Amino acid sequence: MKFNDKNIKFVDSYDAVVVGSGHAGSEASLALSRLGKKTLLTTLNLDSIAFLACNPSVGGTAKGQLAGEIDALGG
Repeated sequence: MKFNDKNIKFVDSYDAVVVGSGHAGSEASLALSRLGKKTLLTTLNLDSIAFLACNPSVGGTAKGQLAGEIDALGG
């Protein structure tokens, strides 16, 4: 895929741009928006935003899953 920068038009401005919507990116963009910052979150796949986020305040499930796996291993 080849991009031509002449076709990209930015019509808005943002206080912060977060690249990547994994657990860190989604939590960072949530924190920024709660602070009143106009935030743009970018992702390659809309189906995997915050997939297995660790922070329970954003509905994260990974912390519980990881704790269960550690317990199962005797840790």
